[in-house]
Amino acid sequence: MLFLKRKKQILLGIDISTAAIKLLELGKTDTRYRVESFGVVPLPQDAVVEKTIVNVEAIGNSVKAVVAQSGTKLRHVAVAVAASAVIPKLISLPNNLTEDEMEAQIELEADQFIPYPLDEVSLDFEIQGINEKKPELVDVLVVASRKENVEDRVAAMELAGLKTVIVDIESYALENAFPLIVDQLPAGAEKMTIAIADIGATMTTLNVLHSSRHVYSREQAFGGKQLTEEIQRRYGLSYEEAGLAKKVGGLPDNYLPEVLDPFKQALAQQVSRALQFFLSSSSQKGIDHLVLAGGCASISGLDHFVQQSLGIPTIIANPFINMSLSSRVKPLNISNDSSAMLTACGLALRSFD
Repeated sequence: MLFLKRKKQILLGIDISTAAIKLLELGKTDTRYRVESFGVVPLPQDAVVEKTIVNVEAIGNSVKAVVAQSGTKLRHVAVAVAASAVIPKLISLPNNLTEDEMEAQIELEADQFIPYPLDEVSLDFEIQGINEKKPELVDVLVVASRKENVEDRVAAMELAGLKTVIVDIESYALENAFPLIVDQLPAGAEKMTIAIADIGATMTTLNVLHSSRHVYSREQAFGGKQLTEEIQRRYGLSYEEAGLAKKVGGLPDNYLPEVLDPFKQALAQQVSRALQFFLSSSSQKGIDHLVLAGGCASISGLDHFVQQSLGIPTIIANPFINMSLSSRVKPLNISNDSSAMLTACGLALRSFD
């Protein structure tokens, strides 16, 4: 299975996170996108651990459920692996090579930087364009991942009766989705340095885009599960009851000051730490804007809290802000999950590359 390859057909974007399967089907009329179908189905605990699939059958069953929930008729999909599971390398090659010669040269180059035997990895490449300093060369992005990272996702889709056409990388899917949220940002954001903090159930992933291109990723073990577990412990609820209470409310008056506020403070600290790692390893002077994504981004008032804590203009991602909805998509459902759908959007947009 190859990364990055582009096919001219409408694809379902299916995002496999630690806590849920998220499905999105987009249509397009002129320049406007339309949500044709949409679904989110929770995953059993520990089916995915730190973005690694542990239980392929559980994933397959949940994908089958989200397809049924969404009502889609499509059977071809784009999925993604985590950036941490991928080894990317930008290399330069003579621009007069045939495709076969280029593939042979890339295999030779890949053998130098991949710490596994080549028969254990899925390898692909994409030509980025002419090298700026040496026009006789082309820059080529080479990406590699252990085969099981790709094959487990393909197998899970097959169990649900789906065919995987594209295996992307989450950070590139986010880059692909960035134009959908650029209208939420100040004019000229396409040229700015924008950080996207995707706060999921167990992982927070910081992705930085500079001039609309992905330049940095970092994962940290922190997420909404910690808030759910604290609710569970504090109020004597089951994990499922705590998760429901977190979403719909009804917790005692001390929940906000004693549970939610400390969690928001810890979240802001995690994002701040990830940003410091980026700035210390980069020539960038700072971050122009911060975008919060993922399930935790829907916590009321989180953007204002983080903006005050970090001193960086902050918004909550809503990739659907300029989209129309088909009759089978309920506006309230998509509104509740909009911040968690950036990766799924980037994958679904592969249909229109």
